[in-house]
Amino acid sequence: MQTSRNVTQGREFELPRLCRYFSEQSPLPMIAVEGTTHVVRYLNDAFVQLVGKERDALLGRPFAEAVPEGIDNGCAALLGEVYQTGTPMTLCEQHHIEKSLSYWSYSAWPILGQDNRPAGVLVHVSDVTDATLFRAQVVEMNQTLVVSSVRQHELVDIAEQLNVRLKDSEEKSRQLFETAQGQALALVDLHSRKDEFLAMLGHELRNPLASIVNAMQLLRLETNDPVIQQQASLIIERQSTQLTRLVDDLLEVSRMSTGKLQLRLEAVLMSDVVERAVESAQPLINLHRHELAVSLPPEPVWLRADAARLEQVIVNLLSNSAKYTADGGKIWLSIKLGTTDDALAGEVLLCVRDNGVGISPGLLPHVFDLFTQGAQSLDRSHGGLGIGLALVHHLVQLHQGTVEAHSSAGQGSEFVVRLPVMASPASSATMNTVASKAPGDTGLRVLVVDDNIDAATSLAMLVRANGYDVRTAFTGRAAVATAIDFEPHVVLLDIGLPDLDGLQAAKQIRQQLVLNHVVLVAMTGYGQIEDYQRSMKAGFDYHLVKPADFRQVQEILTTVKVH
Repeated sequence: MQTSRNVTQGREFELPRLCRYFSEQSPLPMIAVEGTTHVVRYLNDAFVQLVGKERDALLGRPFAEAVPEGIDNGCAALLGEVYQTGTPMTLCEQHHIEKSLSYWSYSAWPILGQDNRPAGVLVHVSDVTDATLFRAQVVEMNQTLVVSSVRQHELVDIAEQLNVRLKDSEEKSRQLFETAQGQALALVDLHSRKDEFLAMLGHELRNPLASIVNAMQLLRLETNDPVIQQQASLIIERQSTQLTRLVDDLLEVSRMSTGKLQLRLEAVLMSDVVERAVESAQPLINLHRHELAVSLPPEPVWLRADAARLEQVIVNLLSNSAKYTADGGKIWLSIKLGTTDDALAGEVLLCVRDNGVGISPGLLPHVFDLFTQGAQSLDRSHGGLGIGLALVHHLVQLHQGTVEAHSSAGQGSEFVVRLPVMASPASSATMNTVASKAPGDTGLRVLVVDDNIDAATSLAMLVRANGYDVRTAFTGRAAVATAIDFEPHVVLLDIGLPDLDGLQAAKQIRQQLVLNHVVLVAMTGYGQIEDYQRSMKAGFDYHLVKPADFRQVQEILTTVKVH
């Protein structure tokens, strides 16, 4: 059973993130507090500007330190009632003596935790000074009218004008109140979707892990049955690929949220991207015995695009169709190039269609939202985290394209991507092709470095199995010493090493005259743009993100010349 301490820790971690989703860009001053002591966990820029205090000075401090009059502020007492009862409450036109002629109104709503009890309170603050002063002026005018009839008609006109302005101000306050209520409901919905996502994540991670553990138990049995060995190996390979994709998807969510997902644009041939995408999605398609029909135009289609990201778009669309199409169903992938005579002029149309379960009308408008999925039963036969289509939408937009979904429940689905095309490259040099050689025919020496002994040993075995001379090292200093002694042509070097990290080791290897022509390949779990930049600055020639496809390693090895 989860302890209350763990629940509290979870809330402290999640609360600022949840509030940021809907209030960061809001013009309304908002602050979120947590627990019975009403500790400030989040406040937006509008609130910081209103109170005139530093954000860092308020985060983690009691609410009373963030508002005028401190503990004597009426809203401080109001928070306790909201937290205890779970009922929204308001405090109107509180006069703040610390701020001359200043009146604020407060609206507070509970933030519900996983147990459906208040975990904190969300507060919206409105500066109603103008409305309050207008009301006071109206009262003063009415009193004047009682004691004097001098210039009565002028005073009536002024009073009417003040009343109109007061009504306008009250209407604005009402609209702000309704907006804040809507945002509070959005927070509750986001909190619910977060809980559902965490449950999905646990399920999706445990399933492949269970399959891998079972396959390893099979391999430990004292049997020489090649069929069992092959089946176990295929299970481990298939489920490891699934785990890798799940981790990659989670990292992509972080890059999307922070705006760090960037493209490496170059001239790419659409048919090449489609071929690689189909190859990647084929295992899942074969698993469900789907019939995949691919249609390409006869002429080459060139795009200025990030080939890996565009492949990711197609793989996600094919995988989505495979998940939601019954075994033995059909999937169609077609590419159509626009002409000057139709509406697609200057564009290419990529269409993925299936005869699966389709998308319900209620879900269709939200199908590209993050963490969105159709209704799931306990068996969760469709799987996934609700990330793939959101990522498709984001990547297509980065490529200056559009994506649409068309479907109805039980009638299959169709996803249509439109991308701008480019003129054919002037020469074949832009295709970034590499001539491959047979492995092991040049006496190539390879040094594998990783502090994870299993990772280093298994990678060395793969390299050796392809006919190359291999040595291993498990620390940064050992890597430098072994490189000087072994004089490898290629170093597959982990970044996170003890005693001397991979970046430092790479710089020291580069300083050795005998290693002047060595090819350095970074093998790391870090794949952000800044990680690529750091490895290139340290002297690496390539940057591969773990777990790297061994075909990428092979491609690098086959292009290295022995000096």
